[in-house]
Amino acid sequence: MSDTHKLAELIARHAPEDGSHSTAIPNLWVARCSQPSDAMFSLQEPAFCLIAQGRKRVMLGDLIYEYDSSSFLAASVDLPISGQVIDATPERPYLGMRLNLDIALLTEMVLELESRDAVLGEPVRGLCVSTINEELLSASVRLLQLLDKPADIPYLAPLAQREIYYRLLTGEQGGAVRSMARCEARLQQINRAIGWIKRHYNKPFSIEAVAAEARMSASTLHHHFKSVTAMSPLQYQKQLRLQEARRLMVSRAMDAASAAYEVGYESPSQFTREYGRLFGVPPARDVARLRAVQERDPSAA
Repeated sequence: MSDTHKLAELIARHAPEDGSHSTAIPNLWVARCSQPSDAMFSLQEPAFCLIAQGRKRVMLGDLIYEYDSSSFLAASVDLPISGQVIDATPERPYLGMRLNLDIALLTEMVLELESRDAVLGEPVRGLCVSTINEELLSASVRLLQLLDKPADIPYLAPLAQREIYYRLLTGEQGGAVRSMARCEARLQQINRAIGWIKRHYNKPFSIEAVAAEARMSASTLHHHFKSVTAMSPLQYQKQLRLQEARRLMVSRAMDAASAAYEVGYESPSQFTREYGRLFGVPPARDVARLRAVQERDPSAA
């Protein structure tokens, strides 16, 4: 049996129903989906994502990434993305895993592998899709196999995760992942800016305040922020606002105007326009569709 089939079998066993499932291994999630899905908007944490069966499309700003069992996705910072399963059937469901990454550990390992004078550099896009190799796939299988041996998890899971980090950094397609970690100084500044925006997403936007938090000039922040996230700081805040408004309308039954004010919009009409541009339909239609989906499949909530 190939490692891809082993991975699919392990995920299918530990994700018996559609949805995303946490596991006994910290930071490890497995997912199943039996049919193509609508685009789901979320804030992607730093993570290594691998598909054993099916295909997925991820959108970051205007950029589109697609990957399947021959590739993997890695993210180095919190990014507002939309993800959509595009290849899945009940007979052959989408099966995937996600391992949230410790960027500090990843950077520490880069320092062990390279000279320290290579640490600083120009930040790269915070999301990449690369071809997977046999070593990385085998390391991922070994990590998931520990789910069948719970007593081994506290002792062997950290070693298995460290091997995945090592394979990410040393594989043929590891250049982009190394670049993510190698630019930690700049990424720390971008992460400080992201943190400010997340804390103040419902307040008036101030590029000067964000730049001060990042300890960069406004022009330098704008350049590096866009190179990492594929959007400007203001666009990033707008996506956070709209995603939170969507959550409030679905989970707390808020009307569009109330949700708009809650997340910082002063003009309901502007909110409706921007909501429609991001999600494709006006708020009321979108929320009605999402509630209908939840009634049919509570796990989609």
